[in-house]
Amino acid sequence: MRIPASNPQSSSPLLPVWFTVPLCLLTSILLTMLLSILVYMSFGIFSWNYPFLLQLALNLAMLLSVLGGAVLFLRYLDRRPITDMGLSFKGRMPDVLLAIGFAVLLYVIGFGVTLLLGSVKIISVHFDGGMLIGSFVLFIIAALGEEIMLRGYMLSRLMSYMNKFVALFVSSIVFALLHIFNPNVDLLSILNIFLAGLLLGSAFMYTHNLSFSLVLHIFWNWLQGSVLGFEVSGTSFGSSLLTLKLSDQRLLNGGDFGFEGSIICTALLILATMSIIYFFERKKQIQ
Repeated sequence: MRIPASNPQSSSPLLPVWFTVPLCLLTSILLTMLLSILVYMSFGIFSWNYPFLLQLALNLAMLLSVLGGAVLFLRYLDRRPITDMGLSFKGRMPDVLLAIGFAVLLYVIGFGVTLLLGSVKIISVHFDGGMLIGSFVLFIIAALGEEIMLRGYMLSRLMSYMNKFVALFVSSIVFALLHIFNPNVDLLSILNIFLAGLLLGSAFMYTHNLSFSLVLHIFWNWLQGSVLGFEVSGTSFGSSLLTLKLSDQRLLNGGDFGFEGSIICTALLILATMSIIYFFERKKQIQ
């Protein structure tokens, strides 16, 4: 159910959705670039050599840009309440726990299959609590920025303008395109990022709340990179709990892009998305 407008003007946007959505995305990207330049300049001026703090500052720059852009567009151009972004976690603990369980299950299956097929071997195990906590914070900030922009703002606004499944498809295409310049990217990995967009957006499509998609996004990245030791969307985040040796079977283990670049991930993302859509459609029929 759509959240009702909080003021009488909220039903009369100043500009059409097809214009404000790409404009908001462009604005957020430009603000992110500007703040990122300022971050790099600051670290250069003060000769700071702290990679973690640099990454943290860059992630915060992205989050502030996205959140600021979405809030300004919602309030002053779309004339919609900020609650449309679905950021409230009140009463959403079942969604949070389900998302964590979903992420764990997907990697238990996916990582288990790669081990059984011999495309991945565990070389060593190294526990570093500080690293695990620090990377978790980074993934929270990064996922929050992406979820606010792609699901909380874009998908929400598109669903007010077009069929919800078409809106989900469009937002997932944009999600994939935003990763097209990531290191070690190829056609399969971009396809999987698109499918991940479908998975993350499917629950929001029915609930209009980010709790499930945000928590799933965070734990998906954290388990993949900091725990299991894969690259995350082609990027390394330093040390991890497990150190892996990948075979040359990139189709099975994802190679330098990470597990998201594997055909196993493709199958899991399709099955997971279908199960979420089936659950909510079935729930609608019962009600």
